[in-house]
Amino acid sequence: MALRTACAAALRTGTDLGVNNARTFVSTAFLCRRIRPLGPMPNEDIDVENLESLDKYRSYTRYLKQAVEDRNKPVWWKTYRSYVENADPEHGTERVDIGLPYCRPCRTKEVKERKQVVKDNKKNVELERAARLRTYKISLDRVQESWEKTSGPFHVKTLADHYGVFTDLFPLAYFLPQVSLHIHYSQESSGQVHYGNRLTPTQAASVPQISFDAEEGSLWTLLLTCPDEHLLDNESEYIHWLVGNIPGGAVQAGEELCHYLPPFPARGTGFHRYIYVLFKQEGPINFQEDVRSSPCHSLVDRTFKTVDFYRKHQDNMTPAGLSFFQCQWDESVSNTFHHTLDMREPVFEFIRPPVYHPPQVKFPHGQPLRYLDRYRDGKEHTYGIY
Repeated sequence: MALRTACAAALRTGTDLGVNNARTFVSTAFLCRRIRPLGPMPNEDIDVENLESLDKYRSYTRYLKQAVEDRNKPVWWKTYRSYVENADPEHGTERVDIGLPYCRPCRTKEVKERKQVVKDNKKNVELERAARLRTYKISLDRVQESWEKTSGPFHVKTLADHYGVFTDLFPLAYFLPQVSLHIHYSQESSGQVHYGNRLTPTQAASVPQISFDAEEGSLWTLLLTCPDEHLLDNESEYIHWLVGNIPGGAVQAGEELCHYLPPFPARGTGFHRYIYVLFKQEGPINFQEDVRSSPCHSLVDRTFKTVDFYRKHQDNMTPAGLSFFQCQWDESVSNTFHHTLDMREPVFEFIRPPVYHPPQVKFPHGQPLRYLDRYRDGKEHTYGIY
């Protein structure tokens, strides 16, 4: 069956390869039965009924040598790997690291510090007593701080790959987010931005509080963009916020290039990703070409591409921090479309109206016994129980 499928794939044309239905497989299999193959099929010289007569390899070295010779032999059939490489030349291409250089800490030093901490804990009588009585409490802030300094950046990078952040914002590139972003839309924990958590457009309606660790005298650029929101071009984004030349960690003191716009995921389009990217600048940058009018309520002016913005300033800035959340439609989106953007709200789903029931009559005539179920309180119907 595998050989027949391989032969059928070789006989298909370029347009047929993009079709995946039963008719295609049936027709190619039928052609394979009627037309002779273009050349010898792989392993057709093996007598499957008498496998004992085959020469044994008897060693891995001999097997490897024969396998390498067979692999280098020119063959007439097409493999799936060669088809994928021809269809998508960028398939399997190694991505480029565009982030800050990562300095891995000394493993010997880490082990020595860990052993010293264990030794000090064993000498602590109060700690031993609290652990034995199960009253010892671990500070979650210390755990969070330790995670951010050790394995946190690698976990965030894995999550960004899972959500397709690098694929949509930086094609064929990635970076290790070594600077932790702390973004709060409210004082409650539910209003904090993590790495893919869900927030409502109502929660993200106003400018958040942002903090991050920055050296004195350093300059930063903060970007908020959405790759899923554009109404006309799937390859473009809408920029929601852009602040450049941020001194230290004071976002409010930076140069606001595009004022904050709340998320507006259209109804029926599901969850959208809203991504914060923090760039570290080498020095002051002239952002005159990136400034939007204030206030900017035009979606044409807010059309944006992160990769183009980065390529323009890649000599002066490096991505260093990342954080993102997801949003879907709620009632505040309608207000954003109507009053902020001054446009009709697009809707991509059919909202079925509720079932209409005429006013209830006291003495229904010619109605079934389940007539009263239409007017019962509650969602569950009790048909036939009166």
